[in-house]
Amino acid sequence: MAFIEAQSVDFTYPVYDLGGRSLKVTLMSGLKANSGVVHVTALRNVSLSLKEGDRLGLIGHNGAGKSTLLRMFAGVIHPSRGRIRCEGRVVPLIAKGLGLNDEFSGLQNIELPMRLLGATTQEVKHAREDTPAGTAPGDFTHLPTRPFSEGMRARLAFAICTSIVGDILVLDEWLGAGDAQFVLKAQERIMDMLGQTKIIVLASHSLDLLRSLCNKVCWMERGQVVMVGDADEVLTAYLAQVHRENAPAVA
Repeated sequence: MAFIEAQSVDFTYPVYDLGGRSLKVTLMSGLKANSGVVHVTALRNVSLSLKEGDRLGLIGHNGAGKSTLLRMFAGVIHPSRGRIRCEGRVVPLIAKGLGLNDEFSGLQNIELPMRLLGATTQEVKHAREDTPAGTAPGDFTHLPTRPFSEGMRARLAFAICTSIVGDILVLDEWLGAGDAQFVLKAQERIMDMLGQTKIIVLASHSLDLLRSLCNKVCWMERGQVVMVGDADEVLTAYLAQVHRENAPAVA
């Protein structure tokens, strides 16, 4: 059984601001290491519960906490307060350059990222055969990845990650970037995975994409949950708020 539970989760991280001083100058001047630390709270009292069959979309302005929450679901970071429980194999598509070596070809680069994601030897073998025919950069898979553009690296990483079957799929803006052909292929690949993946969590600014893929939506602002529930209801409320924010002021 797969599920995700977030119980009263906070996440705070330090930002070091030493007035532009270099480390050497800082040490020589005798400044205390914590004298320029500002603690930023990225998530505040977030509680969510997802069960098998849930396809959750995350919406909100930049800096709302969406990516932070996804990284927490993926196990990359841990709560400063509260508790996260994930049952099932999590496949995170949140780091486009995960494990890629610039000196290796696209095909040679397949194994390390997959091993980092917990893939078996059989899954690595399958990906070597499947990835070039999927969303990878076509004929360029036999060349070193150093000259790859950001879009080509994203295509390769996306193809590698989606070669693994997981219980929980976590995506951060993957389907809202890239050229039209990549977006189409990526959407097709995700749709193919829906029947095999028990839970999906997707952060995106594309409301149309969320309407088509998600049955639940979580609206976040300033690290807090504003509203969570039926996709159409939450997206309608979110759009109404956006229109109010952008409405011209009446003199």
